[in-house]
Amino acid sequence: MDYKDLADLIFPDAKPVEYYEEKYPERNLKEGAIVTRVAPSPTGSTHIGTLYQALIARTVARQSDGVFFVRIEDTDTKREVEGGIDNITGSLNYFGLGPDEGMVSGTEEKGYYGPYKQSLRKEIYQSFAKKLISEGKAYPCFCNEEELNKDREKQEKAKMRPGYYGEWARCRKVTVEDAINKIKAGESYVIRFKSPGNENRKIQVSDVIKGKVTFPENDLDIVIIKSDGLPTYHFAHCVDDHLMRTTHVIRGDEWLSSLPLHIQLFKVSGYKPPKYCHIAPIMKNDNGNKRKLSKRKDPEAGVSYFAEIGVLPEAVKEYLLNIANSTFENWRRANKDKSIEEFPFQLNKMSVSGALFDFTKLFDVSKNVISRLTAEEVYNYSNEWAQKYDNDLAKLLEDKEYSLKVFGIERNNSNKPRKDLSKWSDVKDNIIYMYEAPTEFDYDKITGEDAKRVINEYAKTFDISDDKQTWFEKMKDVAEKCGYAREVKEFKQNPDKWPGHVGYVSTVIRVTLTGRRNTPDLYEIIQVLGKDEVEKRLVK
Repeated sequence: MDYKDLADLIFPDAKPVEYYEEKYPERNLKEGAIVTRVAPSPTGSTHIGTLYQALIARTVARQSDGVFFVRIEDTDTKREVEGGIDNITGSLNYFGLGPDEGMVSGTEEKGYYGPYKQSLRKEIYQSFAKKLISEGKAYPCFCNEEELNKDREKQEKAKMRPGYYGEWARCRKVTVEDAINKIKAGESYVIRFKSPGNENRKIQVSDVIKGKVTFPENDLDIVIIKSDGLPTYHFAHCVDDHLMRTTHVIRGDEWLSSLPLHIQLFKVSGYKPPKYCHIAPIMKNDNGNKRKLSKRKDPEAGVSYFAEIGVLPEAVKEYLLNIANSTFENWRRANKDKSIEEFPFQLNKMSVSGALFDFTKLFDVSKNVISRLTAEEVYNYSNEWAQKYDNDLAKLLEDKEYSLKVFGIERNNSNKPRKDLSKWSDVKDNIIYMYEAPTEFDYDKITGEDAKRVINEYAKTFDISDDKQTWFEKMKDVAEKCGYAREVKEFKQNPDKWPGHVGYVSTVIRVTLTGRRNTPDLYEIIQVLGKDEVEKRLVK
């Protein structure tokens, strides 16, 4: 009896690997085209780290005329949650990161290299495992949990490295004949990879982001096929990325320590390994200490949070590109109207240490993105968000014609675009004074009877048909009548002569009409409010 007999007994119906090599041929792409993937597990809400990886993977694939695909790693059935795949695909689609191939919903996929759910590729993994067994590079392991735990305890007591290797790899010593007899007797088993490694030897690997990294060789005989016939992540990753012709594996650097094993699996199987690109995680400042974003502790770790507070997907992507490539900010400053798809992204320019998630920076980026939108776009986005998350705002926006005028205030100034909105949850508070008269007034520099006099004098001169220049000249007239300097410059030259200047006066009118000392252009606000509403609000 030889290895082939053992392989035939374990996987009698498995097709030869040549069948799959022919079914999934090398891709017909131009030279230098990059094939990337994002391969999350459907274990809950989508993490911001998955979105980050997907953005980078899709960007480098698109820029090289390559392929970006979504593969679902669902072989750990105990951790899978209902609707998990829909959550992943829905999140990617919401952020405009839909794949060229792969899973597009919980039940749909597109492309010729599927199935793109690992749970549906069981026969493929068994074919490749059968090949390794027949070549003496993998073997059945009959150790039960109790035996493995006892060995682990002995290793810990002896201060040895825990794991299934060397003298601790009990079933390496089982002969083919004994293994066949055990299987025929109905003993339970898993399939282990027979590592040719030696921990005392070093290997050097070039990571696209981290550069050259050195590790001890892998010498662990890891499980590659579990007792339920499904593969472990390590083996499935090797088989899938080989058959799907992945050129670059872009993933979080928590997988960096697995690199010696993964390189070894590819080489022992006779396949060229892909290029590895390990991304530093997005971090959080927690009382002065850096830690990874956690879905349990940090709402921003789940991508659904950004939809809930109304941050534009485009803003989130711009912010993540800021984290990914330090050159992005200058590029955006020089290319205000270009799509982020045109940014020349470089993997080797990525930071090797984790960036801190910065809400202030995100909201600044978001303000810039929203400032480039038309009034119609701002209305449509706000209304769509409000229909789902804010009934009060949805009611305010029912009059579309008026709302478009509100959102149009100071929105056509290309030199100094309006930047007071960072997310749709800001909108209601931002525009409420355009729908409801204010009830609280903090006039700041001018108070009491002086404020009333300013308001009354302004009301006498108010004419909705005035152009902006005429309107402001009248504001200066009011200032002069009430004893204030007509010009700011005059006041600064001789501050003891007046109690204030025209700016103080315009603030009183601004607060009277809006309840706020800071607003977009007051003249435009007055034009949108209209004659009747302005006159009503001026009555004190």
